[in-house]
Amino acid sequence: MACTLFSLLLTGTAQASVYPIREPELTKNKLYGTGALEPGECRERDLQDNHVPSAKRYLTAVLNCLNTSWGAHFKRAGMPFTKSRIGFITKPRRYCGHKWGKYTAATYCDKERRFLVLLDKDTLSDPEGVSLMQLAAHEYGHHIQNITGMARAFDYYPYKGKKELNEQIRRYELQAECLSGVFVGSVWESLGRDEADWDDLVDVTRESGDEWTKASDHGKGRNMAAWLDKGFRAAAPKACNTWVAPSSKVS
Repeated sequence: MACTLFSLLLTGTAQASVYPIREPELTKNKLYGTGALEPGECRERDLQDNHVPSAKRYLTAVLNCLNTSWGAHFKRAGMPFTKSRIGFITKPRRYCGHKWGKYTAATYCDKERRFLVLLDKDTLSDPEGVSLMQLAAHEYGHHIQNITGMARAFDYYPYKGKKELNEQIRRYELQAECLSGVFVGSVWESLGRDEADWDDLVDVTRESGDEWTKASDHGKGRNMAAWLDKGFRAAAPKACNTWVAPSSKVS
């Protein structure tokens, strides 16, 4: 979650009720018309159970894939692009000016254009799955929101009361979840994985979503899973316009 989001949460400066959302930077962003990501190559590095060095190598390789894939996509679309960077920690600490959240595995900072990943036993508990790649791709989704102007538009979009604010946060987070699916879908064939690996990740997302919601307002498990899978199937950003979706789809 972008660190600028916390500033919005703390200040709550906007006052007017403005539903449905009409900000063109969010609802009609140029990104939605850029088509599908071209199928790409992304070789996964060996990942060992609860092994920090192998996780760093794995995630660094994934970041290179993300920068290459999205960079080529933005170039084809004639849109400006800046790479994201990555960092690693083994214990929670303040980042981007804010305390590390209880359920947070990784977080992106808009002003640094970098995300940190917490390499603890919870994050490193699934060396055979694709969850670590998806985690990085989700944080990179926030980077995409940042460089396309959506992050800034979200930060300054008005709301009236906590209910509206929380729904906007969920739209923001579910869009990043969908964008993570877009990337993974675009490189899936190169991973040498089968459909069961993806289905397992979607199931885990669905099952864990309700627990995460208690702390971070990422949306219900069924909606997290639905947006993740939608992005994966389409492999195109146009599938990820959460800003015009009915409230029931972002609850």
